[in-house]
Amino acid sequence: MNLAELRPKGLVLVVDDEPRMRELLVRALGQWGFEVSSARSGEEALRLAEAMPPEIVVLDLNLPGMDGLECLTRLREKLPKLQGIVLTGFASVESARQAVHLDVVEFLTKPAPLGEIEQALDRAMRRLMPAKDSAQPAPAPPRAAGGKQMTLEEMEREHILAALARAEGNRTAAAAALGISRRTLYYKLEEYQKGGYLGTRET
Repeated sequence: MNLAELRPKGLVLVVDDEPRMRELLVRALGQWGFEVSSARSGEEALRLAEAMPPEIVVLDLNLPGMDGLECLTRLREKLPKLQGIVLTGFASVESARQAVHLDVVEFLTKPAPLGEIEQALDRAMRRLMPAKDSAQPAPAPPRAAGGKQMTLEEMEREHILAALARAEGNRTAAAAALGISRRTLYYKLEEYQKGGYLGTRET
């Protein structure tokens, strides 16, 4: 049985206004066998949900315009069984209380380890599946060297360094392949060098 067979046939909608975070979530969910769509705002998420109703939504709390909890509330008006997973870098007691009221599957603080996100998705699936099917195992999330669960930031670093390696150190080509500016790539590589993740400077 492949990993996709362990997953529901429904769609997961990722809602985050940060392009890199959105891309990393989409990539991670795709690797776990989910069908994924993504939106940059609550308003865009509502439009997408009209055309392709999701079963699970993974959304940032702090979105431009409509915030994540309002977005989830409005999605639930048309999709009562929709399961929500909230990610935030700026949690508050009030937002956590609202999340509990909305019966979200999980309220996670960024940067959340991929393992925590995967476990939240597993719990969301169990809510959606009939009881007799709820014991399906879930594949293990990606792990860093040493067996530690990877965070989204670690996954991003590996993705960037792999692209740079494929481009044989050519930063212009690597930035184009990643869909980011050369300046952003330089900034990221400077961070990695300071953190000791680059043995030598690439040119």
